[in-house]
Amino acid sequence: MNLRTTALPAIGLITALLLAGCAGTQDDDTTGDMPGMSSGSPSSPDDAESSAEFNDADVAFAMNMIMHHQQAIEMSDMVLEKDGVDPEVVALAQDIKDAQQPEIDMMSGWLDDWGHPFSGMEGMDHSGMMMSGDDMAELQASSAADAGRLFLEQMIEHHQGAIDMAEEQITDGQNPDAIALAENIVEDQTAEIALMQELLAS
Repeated sequence: MNLRTTALPAIGLITALLLAGCAGTQDDDTTGDMPGMSSGSPSSPDDAESSAEFNDADVAFAMNMIMHHQQAIEMSDMVLEKDGVDPEVVALAQDIKDAQQPEIDMMSGWLDDWGHPFSGMEGMDHSGMMMSGDDMAELQASSAADAGRLFLEQMIEHHQGAIDMAEEQITDGQNPDAIALAENIVEDQTAEIALMQELLAS
């Protein structure tokens, strides 16, 4: 009885040590496969892989939407620089500027990650999507009394161009983040078009 009583704890100790050794080996193998990654963040590789997925439609969307957003900010600045413009129009112009600059920064980051840094030289069909040079000159030269109305009319058309581009991205794009941004653009700019139509009517 004494021998059996002494042997049982010893066997238990050996078994525990062997199991600990196996567990240590598994941890080492996992760490070796993914340097710098902890076993507590299994979603990280999936997130990185997801952000790396893109196609030509994603690149074209980001390139063209950056230019489109830049023009919207330029139009907003023209209104913000004028004195005496309707305060509601001024507030809308500031909101558009505040919303679209972070999106430009985000899309520029995507293009860098995808190996297609923004150059501003990508070709684009401006018809129905961008304001012409004459449109921009008219807004720039407008008086404060006319600037609010002209800005709203032009920005409604401009927003509709952005919505068309975003809907193409939702259909043809591959990158989940770019598609999500396109969906937000459709929702946000549709709401802003409704607001601008109300302001024009009033």
